Amino acid sequence: MQNENLSQRTAEILQNMILNEHVYAFGEKLPNENELSELLGISRTTLREAIHILTSAGLLTVRRGRGTFVSEQADQYAVSGVDMQTISQMKVTLRDLYETRMIFEPEAAALACQRATDAEIQNILELGTECQTQLLKDPRSKKRIASESAFHGAIVKASHNEFLSQFLPMLTKTIEQTFALEYNLDMIAEDAYKDHILIMDFFKKRDSAALKSAVTIHLHHAMLHEQISLETL
Repeated sequence: MQNENLSQRTAEILQNMILNEHVYAFGEKLPNENELSELLGISRTTLREAIHILTSAGLLTVRRGRGTFVSEQADQYAVSGVDMQTISQMKVTLRDLYETRMIFEPEAAALACQRATDAEIQNILELGTECQTQLLKDPRSKKRIASESAFHGAIVKASHNEFLSQFLPMLTKTIEQTFALEYNLDMIAEDAYKDHILIMDFFKKRDSAALKSAVTIHLHHAMLHEQISLETL
């Protein structure tokens, strides 16, 4: 526990050096391990743990063979008012949520494409159109969040699988958590708009294989902009 506290304190010190003291600029490479650990008066193990915390939160980026850099997009955190520990915890939650969605949602969409009635397809398309309208009006608004949840929820419901429908609250939580993080929302919205066009088009054509791929790509786009990787913890 003591090591964890020291690592967290070190992460907060580094965060302050970047966001408040501007010791290291966005996109700048940090000193090597030996120099930085000596500067902070900590062990290299503690430094690595602190860097892992800030990397998980998106403030730092580790480039193999090149070193550790301050993220180019880290300036978004400077005005967010959210501390890095909270951001890190939110990202862990989001990673788990997206991982679960990646497991069931593309397949649920494929099933919906095959099983949905014409009326259900029409409802999905109408909800998708409303979501697109809200995306253009204000991609950060509560109406956009609600319309996104309704659109994706209707797709899962149209799979006519009662077990998959149990995941709907988790789907809504993922969308709400993404907005709560306030990270790259405009970029997420831009890709979401394009992805929704494909999703709706494949529903119209009842092309379940293409729809499954489109939903998978849609989720990957969101994770990419949130800097969430399913490969690392």
